[in-house]
Amino acid sequence: MVSLILACEIAFWVVIVAGLATRYLLHRRRLGLALLALTPAIDLVLLIAAGVDLHRGAAADFAHGLAAIYLGFSLAYGHRLIAWADVRFAHRFAGGPAPVKLYGSRYTVACWADVARTGLAAVIGGGVIWLLTAVATGPTQALEATRSVVGIVFVLDLLWAVGYTLWPRPAPADASAHGTKIGVGSR
Repeated sequence: MVSLILACEIAFWVVIVAGLATRYLLHRRRLGLALLALTPAIDLVLLIAAGVDLHRGAAADFAHGLAAIYLGFSLAYGHRLIAWADVRFAHRFAGGPAPVKLYGSRYTVACWADVARTGLAAVIGGGVIWLLTAVATGPTQALEATRSVVGIVFVLDLLWAVGYTLWPRPAPADASAHGTKIGVGSR
């Protein structure tokens, strides 16, 4: 199961790079978009494989729970990851604008948006763990144990956002001298 999770993670990034390369290097925007749209199919393959494995009687282990966590993360953060890669690929290979670094309250808002995404990932991951538990015919205690991992990640993300709410990220002193924009972008 761990090798399948790794294969899905690699496939996720291969599809993203192929989609962006098709979009910007080959100038085939629709085909590039179609390739990028395949990323949820990779998640579906992982979910089905984990469910079939458990339904056939495999004892649930941490890898099955990791598949659920990966699926939640991928669905909650997938669009943001693709947008992050898109901006950087366009800048590097297609003359697009440089990625903008956030500071101050805009960075804090981005941190809180990530808390919401992490919460969504936790809900999705928890739902997938419940689903895998429901279809499993063998022991499932290890699945229940992975829920705490999702909780810990959520609390860490929450503390990160609280920290930047109390102590906002200051803009560098030389931001205007180097043309650094303070505003829209990603962390």
